[in-house]
Amino acid sequence: MMQGIYANIIIDRSIDRLDRTFQYRIPEALRGQLLAGMPVIVPFGQGNRETFGYVLEVTDEAEFEPSKMKEILRIAEKGAGAENLQIRLAAWMKHTYGSTMIAALRTVIPVKQKVRAVEKRDLWPGLSPERLAFQIAAYERRHLDKRVRFLTDLAKRAPIPYEEATGTYGLTPAMVRDMENKGILVSKKETQYRNPVSADSALQKHVVLSSEQQRIADEILSDYRSGHPGRYLIHGITGSGKTEVYMEIIEGVLRMGKEVIVLIPEIALTYQTVSRFAGRFGDRVSVLHSGLSMGERYDQCERARRGEISVMIGPRSALFTPFQNLGLIVMDEEHENSYKSESIPKYHAREAASELASYVGAGVVYGSATPSLEAYEKARRGEWRLYTLKERLTGGTLPKVYIEDLRKELRRGNRSIFSERLDRMMEERLNRNEQIMLFLNRRGYAGFVSCRACGHVMKCPHCDVSLSQHRGGRLICHYCGYEEPAVTLCPSCGSKYILGFRAGTEQIEEAVRKRFPASRILRMDADTTRSKNSYEAILKQFAHHEADILIGTQMIVKGHDFPNVTLVGILAADLSLHANDYRASERTFQLLTQAAGRAGRGEKPGEVVIQTYQPDHHSIIHAAAQDYEGFFEEEMTYRSLMGYPPSAHMVAVLVLSSKETVAKALAEDLAALTKESDKPVAVIGPAGAGIGKINDVYRYVFYVKASAYDDLIFVKDRLEAYLDRKGRGSESVQFDFDPLNAY
Repeated sequence: MMQGIYANIIIDRSIDRLDRTFQYRIPEALRGQLLAGMPVIVPFGQGNRETFGYVLEVTDEAEFEPSKMKEILRIAEKGAGAENLQIRLAAWMKHTYGSTMIAALRTVIPVKQKVRAVEKRDLWPGLSPERLAFQIAAYERRHLDKRVRFLTDLAKRAPIPYEEATGTYGLTPAMVRDMENKGILVSKKETQYRNPVSADSALQKHVVLSSEQQRIADEILSDYRSGHPGRYLIHGITGSGKTEVYMEIIEGVLRMGKEVIVLIPEIALTYQTVSRFAGRFGDRVSVLHSGLSMGERYDQCERARRGEISVMIGPRSALFTPFQNLGLIVMDEEHENSYKSESIPKYHAREAASELASYVGAGVVYGSATPSLEAYEKARRGEWRLYTLKERLTGGTLPKVYIEDLRKELRRGNRSIFSERLDRMMEERLNRNEQIMLFLNRRGYAGFVSCRACGHVMKCPHCDVSLSQHRGGRLICHYCGYEEPAVTLCPSCGSKYILGFRAGTEQIEEAVRKRFPASRILRMDADTTRSKNSYEAILKQFAHHEADILIGTQMIVKGHDFPNVTLVGILAADLSLHANDYRASERTFQLLTQAAGRAGRGEKPGEVVIQTYQPDHHSIIHAAAQDYEGFFEEEMTYRSLMGYPPSAHMVAVLVLSSKETVAKALAEDLAALTKESDKPVAVIGPAGAGIGKINDVYRYVFYVKASAYDDLIFVKDRLEAYLDRKGRGSESVQFDFDPLNAY
């Protein structure tokens, strides 16, 4: 049992760098009282001056001679606001996901490097009007014309900005300094914050809620007033007005003097989301995302810290906004993969939001038309309260969905990327001056092999995921390492049309231009959205009907609201369906449901065409019917049989080294050590990762399954302790709990 004799502390002054900790002895009187994130006063430096710091972790292991170690003086009466919460959250991440404390700190305190603040400097008269007139006359006698002209105008319209004085009036900095030293001028400085929310964002008018929307908002706010905010899942079909419910709840929370974080999954959603929120809450709204400059990000954090804004909108990293009085976290499109960090620590914002909210007594509202199985299972078990919205806010109906079997198209001799139905419908829409979205489902694409004649997919016999085609043609499972040679004929029907899929948005754009040369086309993918404001520019163009057809990958199907879109074509629905990943069916259902939801959001009815080689697959059938509950029941049966999350839990252990033999040997050692554990766990692998080498670093992986998440944390702690004892050379080890992708 750990006594907690020593504490590793980060000194307040060094938090800018986040790379240095200091160890102190914990006095007897404080043992058992210190927790990660707690503010303390310690003696620091040669003069042992009393200095503010934060406890990072409590330990029994001394890093140097205990007799030379200084002792903590006392617990600080109050910390520096949000920082202690962030450090407490970092400690939780380290324990829950596996990471160094420094890596966790850099995640939760992301904008601590000081960026020069933008200052507004105004010049005012330092003399009374009479004395200023006397000074102007004195300068006239000396023919100092620039000063005369400037002071004459200053007397009429003070203040004058410093930039104008040195620009329009031609004063040098030395002239200004001389007049300041003589008391003729007074300089006043004011920090100006860069604001990434454009002035034209305020476009949203207040919408009267339906009775069901109002009931949801009222019940959640009632919990707040009673002092018991909880966790809520709003499951609303596409277009059901989840955002309006969020805004009603947010307004109530703001009236209580609290602050709100609104998480959205992609930068692509920022433009429309911020427009709606700025229209409702004005300049109390700001935005934080990686597309901003470092200066803009720094300024938004400072504005939040000073209480100048009340609502912060942004993707995953906005969760760490340093609000002093956080009352609510809203997580829109909760199911999105981008909420999971791909770098160490590999945290999920869904859990991190709940943990942060628990520190300050805040509530968390999750929302999605297609909730993750994890979220819906929590709601079904009663851990979260479930609300359902089944009607579109506009009163419109869900679009009519057609499933087109590409195997039949091939048999009819149609080798175009457009089925006959989709081709006919596109022509009709263009003739009626209505808009079309074409969605290429490339998510999860990893070279799966399928038969175009019968739809058969090459799968791993052990893991029930698709095999991936690698160079040389071999088919490999990225979970257990099973492999087999490439096939030239379909083992199911004998057809020669069995091969990997090759298509991209550029090829689709070419095909559309060839078929409909008069149409105006926009393409939205990784290549066309590299510049800072490209997402916003493309979405604005399409919203203003400057194009007839928008072609894109998954970024075009999420959250956007275009009333004139009456047709959505989903090309190659099978791509995500056969990713080498146990979540492939869930992702496919989510993407198809979201894509279908883009059609018919205005007064005109919408239609959707899903093109697939697997028309009988449960994810496609349920997505076409917009039947989430039916999909959930069927998919959870499969997850339970295979022991995959959320019915059980899983951790991927990734071993990296510049030497392949070292990576492989260490992976085998760690897997063997895991198998020796007395916990009820199952080990799959190790095997070479799907991408076996990146930047000359070799990658091996194994997976551990367990019914209880805590058993996986036990395994992680045991492996970390083994690695610490062994000492690490060129190799490193990463942990990914309930991974969203196969390695």
